Amino acid sequence: MMARTQRSRRSYGAGEWGRNRVRVFPEPKTGMYQIEWRENGRRLTRSLKHRDWARAKRQADEFAAGFGGPELNGRKEAEPEPLTLGTLFDIYGEEVTPTKGRYTQGHDRAAIRMFLRFFGRNRDPATLSQRDWDRFILERRAGRTGPSGKPVRDRMVEYDLKFLMAVLNWAARSRDEHGRLLLDKNPFKGLRKPTEKNPNRVVLAEEEYRALLKVSSRVDWRFQVALVLAHETGHRIGAIRQLRWTDIDFEGGTVLWRAEHDKSGHEHLTPATVEALDVLGEARRRNPGLGEAPVMPAPRNPSKCIGSRLAQVWWGRAEKLAGLEPKPGRGWHSLRRKFASDLMDQPLKVLCELGGWKTAKTVLQCYQRPDEGQLRKALEARRRRCG
Repeated sequence: MMARTQRSRRSYGAGEWGRNRVRVFPEPKTGMYQIEWRENGRRLTRSLKHRDWARAKRQADEFAAGFGGPELNGRKEAEPEPLTLGTLFDIYGEEVTPTKGRYTQGHDRAAIRMFLRFFGRNRDPATLSQRDWDRFILERRAGRTGPSGKPVRDRMVEYDLKFLMAVLNWAARSRDEHGRLLLDKNPFKGLRKPTEKNPNRVVLAEEEYRALLKVSSRVDWRFQVALVLAHETGHRIGAIRQLRWTDIDFEGGTVLWRAEHDKSGHEHLTPATVEALDVLGEARRRNPGLGEAPVMPAPRNPSKCIGSRLAQVWWGRAEKLAGLEPKPGRGWHSLRRKFASDLMDQPLKVLCELGGWKTAKTVLQCYQRPDEGQLRKALEARRRRCG
């Protein structure tokens, strides 16, 4: 009689109920597959000591058909099958991705889907080569691969490849349950990632901010709160829109930025300016929530924070009301660059603590941009010293 099977994302069953039913499933903590069966009315479970899904299903079928499974009837366990890209990404997604911030976890999952579609789930990662590397760069740039289906700039390609390199480097350092390296070496080691030659890093001008602030209340009171907080704290809009009332200390005049809402997973506390506390006080009058209630609740669901899409829509609406011509790169992040540039005269360590940057190198390379006034001031100071 053929074994009847039942499949699901988390488990696989073989055999018939009441006779030779066998089930395999991953152990939640380790991700290693377990095999479960009944013997004399007792439910027995044993670890298969691996994370290969295809192999676990085959072992379940063999055991249900009477051939037995690993260490269940004294037979010697077969040699492990070659590692596939799909298995490698599954292990990384279970063990490493959950330790990252919420934003990075989302990118990990999207990148995993993209790379598996492009290279193939059954591809041996050790066979990846320069040709695969170059082919991915061309296809990703052109938009023929990727979640959006649209052409992307080198900065996005570089970001994706950094993730792929991180996975392969991790595999070259990690061992399986038998002490063997998952991957002997990173096949892409030494290959050059594309870099943006002239990245478009717009810094919002002071007059542009004033124009947006003037019309902000006409867009939505929550947009006004987010705009002022972005200007006064220098934080990302993703962290700002996720603020809860428990994060705000009016007495101490501080804001707590939680790790799970920070792109780099960096939890920190910063002092709030008078302007920030004023707009937060106005938000409390409009939305007198307590505890974990959102500072800026979603219009249709007050228990949730406003979404990223709505924040972008509000920004575009404010630009139109303010009479600002659309400019690529001008958006919420341009306020973060303005914050870093406005405080250029402060020690980098102080600026990093205020804006939530982990390293000063990121600030110098990507955020600070002196304006003409600052450059002229520096030259004038030099002239006086040399005078």
